[in-house]
Amino acid sequence: MPRVLLACGASVAVYKACDLASRLTQDGHRVRAVLTARAAMLVSPQLFESVTGEPAYTDEFDPGTRRGAMDHVDLARWAEALVVAPCTADLAGRLALGLADDLVSTAALALSPGIPRLLCPAMNPAMLASAPVRRNLGILQSDGWAVLAPETGHMACGDEGAGRLPEPARIAEWIGAHLGG
Repeated sequence: MPRVLLACGASVAVYKACDLASRLTQDGHRVRAVLTARAAMLVSPQLFESVTGEPAYTDEFDPGTRRGAMDHVDLARWAEALVVAPCTADLAGRLALGLADDLVSTAALALSPGIPRLLCPAMNPAMLASAPVRRNLGILQSDGWAVLAPETGHMACGDEGAGRLPEPARIAEWIGAHLGG
């Protein structure tokens, strides 16, 4: 069973990540979710656990949820692919700079070089079009990350344009092409 580490940033689109986790599990993948602290404010990690049957993670240092001394390394060793969905502007910036200030970013940095990495940006169209976000996505692509272009449509903020998280079926296709299943 292919193993997917699903990292979620704090976007209203995180609800689609729950659907993605469920779809991948139904397709025969093992999925472990790791959420930024702000993403965990939008959706409960227990929801990911219930649809995947695998643990979900939010904070390596929280004594109430801590599973090991080096969760970031254990998660990176476990993963056969890393999918960041939704990838917010903040998360893209931190990953592009190589910052290691939470479990998502430290797990991403601890991945072995050959592990497929996919970013699925989801943000307001003006944010996506901004020079810093475009620059950070370019840096990540030059570092070997694949970027699945966001979809165009109506946004939760009321704007129209590119920035919607790709549909879970589209993300699952990419994973299937890179891991099988």
